[in-house]
Amino acid sequence: MSNGISTDTNFNVTNIVEDTKKVVNELLDIAKLESGDILVVGCSSSEVASHEIGSFSSKDIGKAIFETLYEITSSKNIYLATQCCEHLNRALIVEKKCAKEHRLPIVNVVPQLKAGGSFSTAAYAGFENAVAVEYIQADAGIDIGDTLIGMHLKPVAVPVRTKQNTIGNAHVVCARTRYKYIGGERAIYEDN
Repeated sequence: MSNGISTDTNFNVTNIVEDTKKVVNELLDIAKLESGDILVVGCSSSEVASHEIGSFSSKDIGKAIFETLYEITSSKNIYLATQCCEHLNRALIVEKKCAKEHRLPIVNVVPQLKAGGSFSTAAYAGFENAVAVEYIQADAGIDIGDTLIGMHLKPVAVPVRTKQNTIGNAHVVCARTRYKYIGGERAIYEDN
């Protein structure tokens, strides 16, 4: 592992997939995303494998988590946005259709294991028509391994405490967003 890229398979991919399913399904139940909404996910495969973020990129972990999330979000017509690491300024990989529908300017970069991360590298290879964008305002998010996705959520983010709060050995934080409340004491708000 001289270059920080893992070829180690001392992790259980089946458990990682199951953890991922539990987290995303619980968040989607709570967040009540609709068709066309965006779920942003940041993922440190290093943290999932019990290493310091950015030190042990695992192609296998990135691919397993991406494929699990993509299958679930696609089945619900929700767009998945994968956050790259800081070496690509936390750019995002999305389907071109998502970028066009949400009027997101496309930028030219291709993520790699050590410049973008294993998760976004898997997304770039796994999406039907992958593109990179610099920013997004997602409707909900999952942060796997403390990757700091908050900059890519709509302005009013609400923490979601999921029962499953780890994927592998990585800490997981979830959030949904809500509309801003406007008005004052006389205002009436929708319950949902």
